[in-house]
Amino acid sequence: MDIILLERIAKLGHMGEVVKVKDGYARNYLLPNAKALRATANNKAKFERDRTMLEAKNAATKALAETEAKAIEGKSFVLVRQAGESGQLYGSVTARDIAEAAAAAGSTVNRNHIHIEAPIKSIGIYTVQVGLHPEVYVPVTVNVARSAEEAAAQARGEDLSATGATERAEMRAAAEALFEEAQAEVAAEEDAEPVSKTRPKAKAKKPDIE
Repeated sequence: MDIILLERIAKLGHMGEVVKVKDGYARNYLLPNAKALRATANNKAKFERDRTMLEAKNAATKALAETEAKAIEGKSFVLVRQAGESGQLYGSVTARDIAEAAAAAGSTVNRNHIHIEAPIKSIGIYTVQVGLHPEVYVPVTVNVARSAEEAAAQARGEDLSATGATERAEMRAAAEALFEEAQAEVAAEEDAEPVSKTRPKAKAKKPDIE
C-alpha cells in the first residue's frame, strides 16, 4: 500500500514522503494511529493544505520530548527478577516492564517509547533506547538482578551473569588450590626440620663404701 507519512517513521521516511508498506502494517498501525494517510489524490491535496499546521505541531511535540529526554537521560532503572545460578531469568523483561519501572521512578515513559529488539532473558546491565518522539531518542540503563544487593554489585561493575559465575568459580578453585599448595609446603618444611633428641643425663654412681 502507498501511504503519505504524517511524521518521521524510522526506516521508512520523513513527513510528507510517499512510501510503500505492507497492507497489514498500514491498516493495523500507521493509519489508526494517525501516522499516515493512504496516498490518494484527495489525501495528497489535504496534506499539502495541512502541511504548515502539521509541521508546527511536530515542532511543538519535538520540543516537549527534548525537555522530557533531559529529565531521564543517564538514569538507571532496577528490575528485580528471579533467576537461576547461571543468571538465566525465570521469564523475561519486556518493554512494558521497563516502562513500569521508569514510571515508578517518576519518569514519563510508556511501553511504546521503549525500543528493545527482544525481551531480556538474563541478568545484567543493558542500554535501552527510549523514543519520546520520532526524532528524539535517549539511552537509559536497565539493571536486571536477583536482588537490590546484586543490582548494586552490577552497578559497581561486577559480572553476575553466567560468564561471571564461571569466572568466579574458576577464581575460587584457583584460590583453594593455592591454599592447599601453601599448606602442603608448610607441612613439608615441618617434616624436613631435624628432631633434636635430648639424651638422658648419666646417673651419678654411688661411691663404694668399704
